[in-house]
This record gives sequence, structure tokens and C-alpha cells, in this order.
Amino acid sequence: MPTIDTVGIISKPGAEAAVEIVPALIEWLRSRGIATRIDEQTAFYAGGQGGIPREDVPEGCGFVIVLGGDGTLLSAARAIGRRETPLFPVNLGGLGFLTAITVDELYPELERALRGEHRVAKRKLLNTEVVREGLVVASYDALNDAVLTKSSIARMIDLEAYVDEQFVCSYKADGLIIATPTGSTAYSLSAGGPIIFPTVPAICLTPICPHMLTNRPVLVPETSVVRVISRGPDESVYLTIDGQVGTHIQESDALVCRSSPYSLHLIRPPHMMFFDVLRQKLKWGER
Repeated sequence: MPTIDTVGIISKPGAEAAVEIVPALIEWLRSRGIATRIDEQTAFYAGGQGGIPREDVPEGCGFVIVLGGDGTLLSAARAIGRRETPLFPVNLGGLGFLTAITVDELYPELERALRGEHRVAKRKLLNTEVVREGLVVASYDALNDAVLTKSSIARMIDLEAYVDEQFVCSYKADGLIIATPTGSTAYSLSAGGPIIFPTVPAICLTPICPHMLTNRPVLVPETSVVRVISRGPDESVYLTIDGQVGTHIQESDALVCRSSPYSLHLIRPPHMMFFDVLRQKLKWGER
């Protein structure tokens, strides 16, 4: 593994713990001859100097440290884009399925990563396009999910779903979640979807409060193309990507989702496996 001489840092806004962690972390890295590229929020914790736009942080970095929770990691994943720069996610509190490294493990795991002894998990992204009158008007890569929800008060939305041109059904519901295996423990789980092991090659369609109680979550192969057509009035439906960015959907717009050839690279503690995280985060019983 090549020597790492630059590391990025992206931080959650309003995180009290970061006030102490960030200056100490930057000094720890500097003492080992490692330069840092920090976003504006991290610069605020560090005294207000040297912050750059978040999307520029990964450039030239061996990996990027993310201080926060899963929301901060999702934001950092967008900043990474389609680069293969690994993320080193540190949980500063909260549930955090993806941010499995604790504050207590920060420096031992950093030492391990700098020695090249870390484990990297690859999480497939979901590419989502909004097609309007035959033209792609928006395109996104999601780590967790693409979600169609109602944007007006107390109205269900009408959607038609197809998988590889096979008609699935018409949904009358509060919304529909198209989730990756990584996203199966996020919004989809709250809506009654299954937990999917991260390496299972699948896409999950989970309806949100469907009018037909027989509408259940459906798993389709990762190779499938999922197409969802909005049958509601203009702007009655809103598309949200990973809970953070999105756009209004017009009547007859098609949402086309397919597994991306790109993956997000996550540095994981070697001792922390997927079911360990589930037991810890969901309070499942120990042996």
C-alpha cells in the first residue's frame, strides 16, 4: 500500500465532541507528517482556518475521516462522488449503522489504517435518473435509497412500478423506497422492509403506508432496471436521494434506478462484522 501523506476530515455541524476531537486529531496527524484537507465545518472546530468546500476535500487524500453519524457519512459520500477514496467513519453518537468506529477506537484504528492493515468494505451505489419526455433531467448516485414521497398534505400518491419492463403493480401509498442493501437498515427498515446483508446483489422496493395492505416489500436482482412512473399531478411527488438532496417530480415522469458500477469504499474495524453492528445498534440479545 502506498504511503499516506494527506488525509481529509469532514465533520458534522453542531457536534460538541468535535470541539475537542478535531484540534487533537489534526495535531496527531501533523506529528506523523500527515497533511490534512478539511471542510469548512471542521475548520470551524479547528479555529476557523483552512476550510475548503466539502466536495474538494477528497482530492489527493489517502482516505477521508468522517466525524459524525450516518447523515454526515451520506453527505461525505456525495463529496467523494465516484472516486475510490475510502471513508474512515467515526460515530460521534446516535444509531450509526455505517459509522461503526467509536471515538475510543479512533487512534488505534487510524494507526491500523496508516499501516495498511485496515479492512475496506465496498458498498454498491444506486444510480437514479429522472426521465421527462424522453430526456434525463436529473441524475443521482445514492448510497442508501431513492425515495418518492407525497409533497402535498395528507394525500396518497399514485405510482406505477416496472422491473425490467415487467409490470409490478400500481402503488397508492404515501411513497415508495428503492433501497440498496446498505440502505436496507435505513428508511426502508422503518417502513417494514427486510434487512439485507451488504454483499447480497439486490435492490429492494418498499412501499410506505400502502393503501393495499397486501403491497409488501419486494427484492429484485441487482442487475434489474427499476422504472417507476408518477401518475399524480405535477409536483405532488418529491424525489429524495439519501434523505438529503432531491427534486419535484412532474406527472408522467419516470424514475429509472439501476445498480451503479461504482461503489463507496468504507474502512471498517477488523473485529466489527455486520451482525456485530446489528446486535449493537438494534439491541439484539447476546449469546
